[in-house]
Formats: sequence, C-alpha cells, structure tokens
Amino acid sequence: MADPRPDSSSRTRAARPAGEGAAFSPLYRQIKELLVQSLERGEWKPGELIPSEIDLAARFQVSQGTVRKAVDELAAEHLLLRRQGKGTFVATHHEARVRYRFLRLAPDEDSEGGRAESRILECRRLRAPAEIARALELRVGETVVMIRRQLSMNHRPTVIDDIWLPGSVFRGLTLELLTANKAPLYGLFETEFGVSMVRADEKLRAVAAPAEVAGLLGVAAGTPMLQVDRVSYTYGDRPVEVRRGLYLTDRYHYRNSLN
Repeated sequence: MADPRPDSSSRTRAARPAGEGAAFSPLYRQIKELLVQSLERGEWKPGELIPSEIDLAARFQVSQGTVRKAVDELAAEHLLLRRQGKGTFVATHHEARVRYRFLRLAPDEDSEGGRAESRILECRRLRAPAEIARALELRVGETVVMIRRQLSMNHRPTVIDDIWLPGSVFRGLTLELLTANKAPLYGLFETEFGVSMVRADEKLRAVAAPAEVAGLLGVAAGTPMLQVDRVSYTYGDRPVEVRRGLYLTDRYHYRNSLN
C-alpha cells in the first residue's frame, strides 16, 4: 500500500519560508492545501478524527501555530469540525450543523418550523445537455444522472429540485436506492459514492412557476417563485452537482449570512 503521507518533496515545499522559490502563498495556506489533499485522497474519512495539531506540525515540519491557522480556516469552511475536548473531525453531512448549511430556506414565523421532508419523484440516466455538461466539466453527450425531488416544509410541498450528477461518478445510483435512503441526500452521496460536497456557488432570481412545477406544488401556474441555480464542488474544486431549485416563498425565505 502506498504511503498516504505527503512525500518528502511536499514536506520540503510546505516548510519552505513564504517568498522563496515559486511559492508565494503564506506557509499556513500551503499546509492547508496539503490537508485538503489528504482529505481528497480519503486518508481521513468523513466523521473521523484527524491527527492532533502537534502530530501534524511534526509531520509537516512547521510550528503548531501554523497548523492551527490552517485548521482554523478549514473549520471555518466546514471541511473540519472542532469538538471541545475531543479533537478535530472531518465534516460529514450526517451531522446536523453540516447537513443544513446547504438548505437555506427558513420559515417567516418561528411557529412554522423548518424541518424538510424529501420525496424522490424521478431518477434516470441521460446524455448531458450542453449547459449541464459545461457546468460539470464533461463532454457534451456524456452520461449524467438526473433526479427530480420534492421537498415539503411542515408537510407542505415547497421546493422542486432538479439535480444532475456525473454518471461516471454516480454509477449504481437508482430510484430504488434513493427511495430507500433515510439519510440526507448529500449524506448518501458521501457514504455510498465517496463524494463530499464541500462548497457551492449559487445564483438566485425571481420567476413565474411553470405549469408542471406548479402542479407538483399545488399552486397556480405563474405563481411567483424563487429559482436557485447551484453548482456544488468536492475537494479540489471539482464540480459534481448541478441543481436547479424552484422555491415557494409565501411562508419561507431564503436566508444567507455575509461575513
């Protein structure tokens, strides 16, 4: 089995002071990149404890403070989770505080509650349309898995999601598997296919409900809706999901925090 640790040349590059050679990023950013590479290789699985800052400092031949700063950034980006008195763990979509950071819909009234119930309406394999292929960095015509899902908030149909995934990555993803799944969708992707969604880019716009979607949500065609177009990425900024969500917002709003 190959040694999962960075090779000696990687450790040398990481330990080289910023400004030498071609590496101009701060030292802690170089350590952060090495940690992300370890996550991408699966050296530490979702939910697992990573080595202590002291051990990582020895491994990369840098100070503990440098490692701490790298880990702090990864924790702020939700790739790692710190647990007081227990250590630092790889984030998993099976944990609530990670699971719901990708669901931004919140009730206007606290009494409404925000628990989502998912129902898979469709799952099929097809050739990627040009727009989807471009977003997923595939060739036009490559196979994608297309999922249509209905989300109900407080037992009321509220969201229709159309989701496209690379077929080569999600071999074996079927309607039967999705219907039987009780975990969050991203949790299923993580457990069954080894794909962790670590960040997403989104675009929002106001639209009128198409007749087909309106029928699924029990509203009139042309009802005002919020359209959310998302591209989700795994480690290494590799796109692995395109999603278009149509949201009813008469009782809910799309919430975001800007830092």
